[in-house]
Amino acid sequence: MHKFKILKNEKGAFRIQFVYNSEVMVWSENYASKASAKNCIDSIKKNAPDAAIVDLTKEETGSGYRFEIDEAKNGETFVRFRASNGEIMVRSETYSSKSSAKNCAESIKKNAPEAPVEDETVTA
Repeated sequence: MHKFKILKNEKGAFRIQFVYNSEVMVWSENYASKASAKNCIDSIKKNAPDAAIVDLTKEETGSGYRFEIDEAKNGETFVRFRASNGEIMVRSETYSSKSSAKNCAESIKKNAPEAPVEDETVTA
């Protein structure tokens, strides 16, 4: 099952992950507030389904909300989701094949809107 997680680090910053089963597909930067992390999730849920997938390794360009497939220093590819203001919202691990990176973006587009959110910062 796909889901979002809200996590808190030892310094009190918040971040999100989009997870399939126990595998982290993408993660965000650290945010000072939980509200900012929730806003990131809400924005992905709303904007990912219609976002273009742009392959920067083929010198494609894009604007607005978009997934970008890019090449890492080790030659593998990764995905990032960029907001309309240019800010990187989340990024993935690196993949040995470009098709795996594209599958990651497609999975987020399809599954993020209905994915539940688990707040792991709430203690029992």
